[in-house]
Amino acid sequence: MKKSFIILSLLFFTFVSSAFAQKQIEQQVQRDPVLEADAKHNLEVADQYFKLKKAYKATLLRCEEIIAAYPEFSRMDKVLFYAGMSSFYLSEGKGKQKLLLQTDEEKAKFEPKKLREDAIAYLNQLKEQFPKSEYIGETEKNLKLLEDKK
Repeated sequence: MKKSFIILSLLFFTFVSSAFAQKQIEQQVQRDPVLEADAKHNLEVADQYFKLKKAYKATLLRCEEIIAAYPEFSRMDKVLFYAGMSSFYLSEGKGKQKLLLQTDEEKAKFEPKKLREDAIAYLNQLKEQFPKSEYIGETEKNLKLLEDKK
């Protein structure tokens, strides 16, 4: 009888102590695998445009597509960074891609003042939503430059 009581007590304390030792797991965002894959592909293309081709208009358009279609994308910090920096660079006339603006809508969208405003908006969104992102240092530096140019 004493043996069974001791064994049951040990089992009970083992169970209770393991229950307290369990780590609280934060609920993770459920991601749609199809949309995640599509957004990842668009980001890879935008990455090529941004880094290799200096095609900032194409980068910006890809990033805006991701933002509109799948705002829960796992790499949204990088998307916002590319969108902000592409807007900033376009406002400065940088890049190898020529801005061939044919419609009034395109002319308004790619007007330098509007591009600077968009860059500030994208970079501020990155700063607010992803304070621990790897892009925060460069984001803050470029936000300061943009604010100084206002």
